Amino acid sequence: MRPALIGDIGGTNARFALVIPGDTAPYDMQNLACADYPGPVEAAREYLTRVGAIDELAPREACLAFACPVHNERVKMTNNPWDFRKSEVKAALGLSLFKVINDFTAQALGVPHVDQAHLFEVQAGVAQPHAARLIIGPGTGLGVAGVFPGRHAWIPLPTEGGHTSFAPTDEIEQALLAFFQARHGRVSVERVLCGQGLLELYQALCEFDTAVPSFHTPAEITAGADAGDERARRALMRFLKILGNVCGDATLTMGARGGVYLCGGILPRLLDWLPESMLAESFNDKGRMRAYNADIPVHVVTHPWTGLLGAAEALHNEEVV
Repeated sequence: MRPALIGDIGGTNARFALVIPGDTAPYDMQNLACADYPGPVEAAREYLTRVGAIDELAPREACLAFACPVHNERVKMTNNPWDFRKSEVKAALGLSLFKVINDFTAQALGVPHVDQAHLFEVQAGVAQPHAARLIIGPGTGLGVAGVFPGRHAWIPLPTEGGHTSFAPTDEIEQALLAFFQARHGRVSVERVLCGQGLLELYQALCEFDTAVPSFHTPAEITAGADAGDERARRALMRFLKILGNVCGDATLTMGARGGVYLCGGILPRLLDWLPESMLAESFNDKGRMRAYNADIPVHVVTHPWTGLLGAAEALHNEEVV
């Protein structure tokens, strides 16, 4: 049986794998640098050559997830120069079935297939079996999506929840809002809850303290916090506290009684900070709805290929067109 091609492609990396059609277990996973290829056709061909899936073993089916809007025939990536038409990729790769989905739709569809060993518990709770799950992830931006267990297949619930308005909950956050407004005008939650947002949180705290910033990248801030720098630590703790606020609001909006799953590249690096952070407390700090949120399990997803799991799920999922 010919394998199918699946992919999870962002601004920097193109992750590819093969899967047996009808299965959701990817194999031969590889990570290619997008900058090395002019587009998805060339990257896919390079991957297929590397794993020997050519000639009579060449895939006839594929599902690729991209970190950009994908609802039109033309797909133009946000954070790399790839610009292509779906029909041209399908023809160039000789595919009879070609699905193109958003990368966070892939994350949402992948979560039900993540094993317990790759779930880090932030809050215990009781997941309702026939209820929506919230998938949210800070990275380059802030992805927000849901997934619902339909009668025949998992149903993805795409959203643009990262672009809702940032709502301060105390005096420090009111000052942070003013700081971000001076730089950006309107302030969405994504402005704060992403890698650049962590950097600007730290810069704001430095300005409030009339101090010169010691760190200039998100990675440096995290390393500084690990090394005991108090201002870097405060920035990290505030980032996690605001994330809890936003997750709690999104949970109420979506009615995510099936659980909350924190994805993306940032949080798996902060697992040691989560127990002392206010993420869980701010997630539950919803007044009359505190008990509602406090009963919902919250996990960080640490699986390295969640998007590929979702692309494999989407391939023959009748709810994904």
